[in-house]
Amino acid sequence: MAQVEATTERVIAADAETVFDALADYRDTRPKLLSEHFSEYEVREGGDGEGTLVHWRLQATSKRVRDCLLEVTEPTDGQLVEKDRNSSMVTTWTVTPAGEGRARAVVTTVWDGAGGVGGFFERTFAPKGLGRIHDAVLANLAAEVEK
Repeated sequence: MAQVEATTERVIAADAETVFDALADYRDTRPKLLSEHFSEYEVREGGDGEGTLVHWRLQATSKRVRDCLLEVTEPTDGQLVEKDRNSSMVTTWTVTPAGEGRARAVVTTVWDGAGGVGGFFERTFAPKGLGRIHDAVLANLAAEVEK
């Protein structure tokens, strides 16, 4: 089993603190940022960064649906880590300043991929598909905080 990784980034015309706070707000802001690939969104504990437990279903393709139950931590300033209790998937959001009134938001998801031929296709195509999903979330984030 090889590890699979998908990374996407975007520079947003808002300060890093505003961008991070929007991402960390799982109760009100985060549901507005999600694309049509997400359903059954529910905050089960917390709702603001560290200590949040959030559930959603992620439909990456017509046949690939993941039931995600994510524990959120903030290991460093400007970073949110979402660890899925139902799989090996870990998503890290990192927000850093990118000049006057701008922030760089980077999202990286890693998981243990399948072996064999199926694993080859997963390592080849899944990062691109997840990248498109993350790009949509980042576009929604930019639209939300650049108001």
